[in-house]
Amino acid sequence: MARMKIDILTLFPEMFEIFNQSIIGRAIEKNILDITPHNIRDYALNKHKKVDDYPYGGGAGMVMQAQPLVDSIKDVKLHNAGKVIFLGPRGVTFTQEIAKQLCEESELIFICGHYEGIDERTYDYIDMELSLGDYVLTGGEMACIPIVDSICRLIPGVLSSSESYTEESFYDGVLEYPQYTRPESFEGILVPQVLTSGHHENVRKWRRVQSLLITKEKRPDMFEKLKLTKEDKKLLSVELEKK
Repeated sequence: MARMKIDILTLFPEMFEIFNQSIIGRAIEKNILDITPHNIRDYALNKHKKVDDYPYGGGAGMVMQAQPLVDSIKDVKLHNAGKVIFLGPRGVTFTQEIAKQLCEESELIFICGHYEGIDERTYDYIDMELSLGDYVLTGGEMACIPIVDSICRLIPGVLSSSESYTEESFYDGVLEYPQYTRPESFEGILVPQVLTSGHHENVRKWRRVQSLLITKEKRPDMFEKLKLTKEDKKLLSVELEKK
């Protein structure tokens, strides 16, 4: 079974203890994943372990210095040959498609930025920049955690079966279909009859058309990008005729 090695360069390594829990924690115990945070301050050469300084040219805030960042990258590169990914505002917005691409890698290195950014010269050592979206976070750790989680759960063996992620929202460009569990009747609302029929093909078709309808309503931007199959078009046509 393939094993992914992930090293994370951060000012707050304790934040990544979350990966020792639940599904990701079990995958680490099974040796499917190796997630190791490294404190960037350990690479600072000054006695106070300071990693930031005032920006040249003036301006508000502080900037992360190149030396501790570059030295930490060089050190981790001695045992991890993966892409170096910086979590920053210039990056492309992270998507499920990018998660699928990155889960094919065997090694990755993430850098969590802070303050007003990083010294521009650090970018010579960075292969990719990712962003969660057009909003401001208190640090790169807040973006790194969901990104790493999203990538890791796609690695074979992390989840119990491929169905656990291939039918989830965003995996194939659509939102997930409605889910129900016991009791069959709750506050007078019944579970859709098709789901209790035992007819697997009808259940599959119902779930597919519900995913399409929900995506069309909730995320029209996603729906417009879909390449509908002949079956998709037929299912939608039949459903719309009922309304």
